[in-house]
Amino acid sequence: MYEEFYGLSANPFRLTPDRKFWFGSEGHRKAMSYLKYGLYQGEGFIVVTGDVGTGKSTLVSQLFSELDGNDIVAAQIGTTQIDADDAIRLICNAFELDIETRDKADLISAFEEFLIDQNQMGKRVLLVIDEAQNLPIRTLEELRMLSNFNIGGQPLFQSFLVGQPQFLQTLAHRDLTQLQQRIIASYKLESMDRKETEEYIEHRLAAVGWTGTPAFDAGTFDALFEETRGVPRLINTLANRVMLFASLEEASVVTADMVATVIADLKKENTATVSPVAASHSAETAAAVSATVLKGDGAERIQRLERAVAALVKRIQNTEQKLGEHDEAIHEMIDLAMTTFAGEGSEDVVQLHAS
Repeated sequence: MYEEFYGLSANPFRLTPDRKFWFGSEGHRKAMSYLKYGLYQGEGFIVVTGDVGTGKSTLVSQLFSELDGNDIVAAQIGTTQIDADDAIRLICNAFELDIETRDKADLISAFEEFLIDQNQMGKRVLLVIDEAQNLPIRTLEELRMLSNFNIGGQPLFQSFLVGQPQFLQTLAHRDLTQLQQRIIASYKLESMDRKETEEYIEHRLAAVGWTGTPAFDAGTFDALFEETRGVPRLINTLANRVMLFASLEEASVVTADMVATVIADLKKENTATVSPVAASHSAETAAAVSATVLKGDGAERIQRLERAVAALVKRIQNTEQKLGEHDEAIHEMIDLAMTTFAGEGSEDVVQLHAS
């Protein structure tokens, strides 16, 4: 909707990773340098971690766009929970190997043959695993075993592991000593600072034809940064709503007051989505978790606590994802309505939404 009002060719703040919006903040440039260093080395594991929404998936998308297909065959897996026995099957599927058998030994043999074929053609094989924090210990060890494939000491298979910060705790497990020794570089992706946040917003706007309309007053970027703390996904969500609000107001300048109004509206929406019953259920669940964690001796308590924290983090991630999808769905619905009713009562549609 606001794209047409401001003469933009597309929505600049969609949540789906798109390499045309790639913005090389200091953190993203460093992370990319680590990945390219790993490619240059041609062996071992590269680990990149970052909090939810910091742009890890966009980083991987940009990496893939820069790879030379004549030298590297690359595939990506987004994980939830992959059992060790399923890992090789999913890897074969990721590289589109036509294998009918489900026998693990046959799958490993077929994958090794694929690696050898690629090596004979002068190509290296790269696997990028996203959401790596969900990988069980045994699956990580399986990946380490697959990295042993080589010809004359030359590795045939390399993996990049991308995940949230808690993945580093998993890697520190005593059963992963051999994998730890094969990690040649690790980098934590941080959110952007105030200056980069402003540059990021202007960069995405410019990518869809923004020429200065709407303008942004002095406090707008301060307000956007203060609320999002420089996290790209949060910036996209908030900036998208602010642009929509500004267009409904037919404003030529986006102000800090508009940002404050949108933030207040978003908080009301989020509060409304939590019913008293759900809140009560959450409290009961927390109490039950606490009671469970406190059972057993010290070691058992630590293990229970780790599992409880992991479950809680996963629920928070799912909630954030659903909120983002909800926001994008609303935007697409408005776009469709405006397209359908263009020239036939479009003013009524705008008034209806504004009310």
